[in-house]
Amino acid sequence: MSNLGTAGHTVGRVADLSGVTVRTLHHYDEIGLLSPGGRSAAGYRIYEDPDLARLQRILFYRELGFTLDEISTIVDDPHTDAFGHLRRQRKLLTERMERLSAMVDAIDYEMEARTMDIPLTPEERLEVFGEFRPEDYAEEAEQRWGETEAYKESQRRVSKYKKEDWQQLKAEEKELRARLAAALEAGLAPDSEEAMDAAEAHRRHISRWFYECTYEIHRGLTEMYVSDERFRSHYDAQTPGLASFIRKAAHANADRAEEGDSQ
Repeated sequence: MSNLGTAGHTVGRVADLSGVTVRTLHHYDEIGLLSPGGRSAAGYRIYEDPDLARLQRILFYRELGFTLDEISTIVDDPHTDAFGHLRRQRKLLTERMERLSAMVDAIDYEMEARTMDIPLTPEERLEVFGEFRPEDYAEEAEQRWGETEAYKESQRRVSKYKKEDWQQLKAEEKELRARLAAALEAGLAPDSEEAMDAAEAHRRHISRWFYECTYEIHRGLTEMYVSDERFRSHYDAQTPGLASFIRKAAHANADRAEEGDSQ
């Protein structure tokens, strides 16, 4: 509230200046929270400068969420611990902000989930994905590949998957990852037959469940396994160096396929 510094304002004028309704001002008057302290020449009650200063304090505390009874105590009792009240209210406001932030996150989660079109209940999501949230990558994926046929095909397919489909998909992916990790731990080269065969199985897995993963797409995808920290940490958490091993095996497998085509 601003420009309340001139003396002698009617209730209507104070309402206009402060942004509160005339009805609210009358209510404050009725409960003794704020009463006009002056009189006009015609005998009408008017708000003087001290009244306007008090109103500013009332509106300040009201904005912070204090009740009218609490506000009355703070502005009327000189012995009131206003700082203590403010400290308590700050704690309440901080907690409210955290709750609101959690609500916004929940809304964003639901909006993203609808965008992803994964028709699972919350319980099924937890069972299938655990702490991983596909929605966290939805917006970025759409920005990167939203116009590609591969992305559109993937969206069409996953929108039809039920819990059992996701469980089978993840079980197969886990088995493939273990197969590639075993090749790495055994000291096999990325261009060994075993490693390239595992990379080929990985490529076909993607083609089966998401989109037609060409050798060139597989090269680019596995490059991201190394360049993107999120993917690299996901694979390397199982076996250090696994992300790079998969990339090299995928490239070697693609080279093998190209050589076969040229013969």
